[in-house]
Amino acid sequence: MLDRRREREAMFTKVRNLWQRAREARRRAGDRGMSTAEYAVGTLAAVMLATVLYKIVSSGAVSDEMRGLIMRALSGPF
Repeated sequence: MLDRRREREAMFTKVRNLWQRAREARRRAGDRGMSTAEYAVGTLAAVMLATVLYKIVSSGAVSDEMRGLIMRALSGPF
């Protein structure tokens, strides 16, 4: 039981030290994260990707193929 506790404490110490080193590296780099413009561009890219995926999945050919796949899966033997 004592060995498990020491292992867990050692793991937490390693994680804490790693987190502190990463925080210090970010502080030295002077980068505090994304700016508002970067958030806007990232959000726009995500919306565009979602729109393209929606168009592909909702197209007739893909929709028919997915419907057929689901019907085959449901009609199979159990």
